[in-house]
Amino acid sequence: MTRMTDAIVEVVGVTRSFGDTLALDDVSLVVRPGELVGLLGPNGAGKTTLLSLVTGLRKPDSGTVRIFGGNPREPANRVLLGTTPQETGLPPTLTVGEIVDFIAGHYPDPMPRAEVLERFGLGDLARRQAGGLSGGQGRRLAVALALVGRPRLVLLDEPTTGLDVEARHILWQALRDYHADGATVVVTSHYLEEIEALAERVVVFGAGKVLADDALATVLARVTMRRVTVTLRGAPDDEVATLPGVVGMARDGDRFQLLVSDADDLVRALVLDRVPFAGLEVRGASLEEAFLALTSQSLPTERVMS
Repeated sequence: MTRMTDAIVEVVGVTRSFGDTLALDDVSLVVRPGELVGLLGPNGAGKTTLLSLVTGLRKPDSGTVRIFGGNPREPANRVLLGTTPQETGLPPTLTVGEIVDFIAGHYPDPMPRAEVLERFGLGDLARRQAGGLSGGQGRRLAVALALVGRPRLVLLDEPTTGLDVEARHILWQALRDYHADGATVVVTSHYLEEIEALAERVVVFGAGKVLADDALATVLARVTMRRVTVTLRGAPDDEVATLPGVVGMARDGDRFQLLVSDADDLVRALVLDRVPFAGLEVRGASLEEAFLALTSQSLPTERVMS
């Protein structure tokens, strides 16, 4: 087992509120050297708040946050940290090359300008003023700047916001290459596709809590669940709960909403067992529904019926 002192990022029992809003609720998380971790969840799940604590921009109300074994609010502990928030501002009159050089001047051994721009497909834009960049180009530059100082920990919050498909794939490859060089990378997203393209380990957030923390393959297997809506007149809850693949259930009278791992198996069982049913509907379950069911083995009616 990896000791806590080996952790690059260590979050223990962290809670953070903004007024009456509980953004993080007793969250614990450890990121180890060389990992590529995806933080996945809907907007408002707590991902950005967590990164703001890890980067030292905010303090937790309770609990402990450490990077490289120290307090992230102390500048000395952020020397090997590279980060890009969701929103960034670039000096509009400076050229791309000048901005890279300016950032590089803050580090003892920066990545050469040409290498930075080449990694992110910006080589032809070195003389372009930042104010003349498209939204996608500016976003790629902002992410590239996070790597100029050769950080060993990279934190990226929704890095592909505003990017087209081609630019997104360029950025993904750049991050994979940098991670392959030995860096530890943490990326937030509410897109499963993005986390699937990048992450080896996935931490799923919902309503300020960690709903799941597992290898990518395990997460992908879980989110293939389906929501089945069906009328089963007079059926007792305990019998419905034992139908094949049911991991979450709610009912409104005779109308059931079931979260199942295999909708085909469920329907097959209903037919073979001659269970009278009506109004069958099948659709994909949301990530939050899937993970709430897996972690609690129950599904609140208000969530299922929404």
